[in-house]
Amino acid sequence: MKKVAFYTLGCKLNFSETSTISRMFQQKGYSKVDFSEQPDIFIINTCSVTDNADKKCKKIVKEAKKISPNSFVAIIGCYAQLKPKEISTIKGVDAVLGAAEKFQLVDLLDGFAKEQETKILASEIKEANTFHSAFSMGDRTRTFLKVQDGCNYGCSFCTIPLARGKSRSDSILNIINAAKEIASSGVKEVVITGVNIGDFGIQEGKRKERFADLVKDLDEVEGIDRFRISSIEPNLLSNEIISFVAGSKRFVPHFHIPLQSGSDKLLAAMDRRYKKDLYKNRVETIKSLMPFCCIGVDVIVGFPGETDELFMETYKFLNELPVSYLHVFTYSERANTRAIEMDGVVPMKKRNERSKMLRILSEKKKRKFYEENIGRDVEVLFEEDISEGKMHGFTENYIRVSAKYDPMLINEVKKVTLTGIDSNGLMEAGEPCQIFETH
Repeated sequence: MKKVAFYTLGCKLNFSETSTISRMFQQKGYSKVDFSEQPDIFIINTCSVTDNADKKCKKIVKEAKKISPNSFVAIIGCYAQLKPKEISTIKGVDAVLGAAEKFQLVDLLDGFAKEQETKILASEIKEANTFHSAFSMGDRTRTFLKVQDGCNYGCSFCTIPLARGKSRSDSILNIINAAKEIASSGVKEVVITGVNIGDFGIQEGKRKERFADLVKDLDEVEGIDRFRISSIEPNLLSNEIISFVAGSKRFVPHFHIPLQSGSDKLLAAMDRRYKKDLYKNRVETIKSLMPFCCIGVDVIVGFPGETDELFMETYKFLNELPVSYLHVFTYSERANTRAIEMDGVVPMKKRNERSKMLRILSEKKKRKFYEENIGRDVEVLFEEDISEGKMHGFTENYIRVSAKYDPMLINEVKKVTLTGIDSNGLMEAGEPCQIFETH
């Protein structure tokens, strides 16, 4: 029996797909093992969001060959679709598969026989037009469920449409069935993922269903304690969705909403589909209905044309918004994007300085959000994440909690009193007497 190991770079969507592909291998009789267990085959699922995808890929391939010198190494994922020839020159790589081929790799590579030349199986992105269902398994606590793939937006900085193709979705019926299967495995939380999940509903090139209806139907699935929406564009996060989550049984008060810039001028240059007033309105609506809702923000610094004044416009906008944390991305030039041709290139030193400023702001926002929750009774889903006699978990509104270790609490949802913030910046759940059973 051949042994296969997987390594995943990038987003939750990649993790859901890796997990599904690994189950395909197991169904064909392969044995899934850890990266360090001298596998016969390595499958590396890559990302292309940052500009050092090539460095990460080379490093992982090098480590794989150290562990198992005669192994077969296949590269899949966004980087594989965008730059298959570049990857084929990396020493030790046996095959590169594109977006349309990755879910067929068990059959396409036919026994994983090594050849003198690297196999490149990456068709044009227009061929990636089929939706492949995927969800992660193996973590008892949380699963990532893919509901949508690809993107029809054309943001000037982004290569994802080139790496994943046009927007396409699973059907609500299939997703509900997958959620029921996940529920039967004992998983308590499902994170809904995709490239642009608010654009859910396109099947065979036509819009057939709505994300709002998917959310409403998932809320009725028995056996799942929590559903969490991973990331959704502000223009697609409707008041209907916000209002439903506020009163739902299973959807938690947590939204991650990409902003990218607090300057309308830069938003236009990025080809984003909203202005900052719309974003502000969405945040205010959420907070009016769910005062303790956690709101995460994606923001890009150093985009071409970002002057000191425009950066400070973003900084002040974020500083005044009641958001909970920031994911800060330093702009990096990407081949085949319109942004790479734009004037006003920001020096890398200045990009890094601005990133640092926003990361400090993020820590302040997170601290303030945690402080606002001290004294509340909340529900925590405890994970098998134990260190120094403490176990950890997340509240409904995405606060990381530390509590005294109790093996009976793993993968259980318990009501706790939030008593303060520890030296590591985690929320403390108080003494065991302050942990209550949920009903």
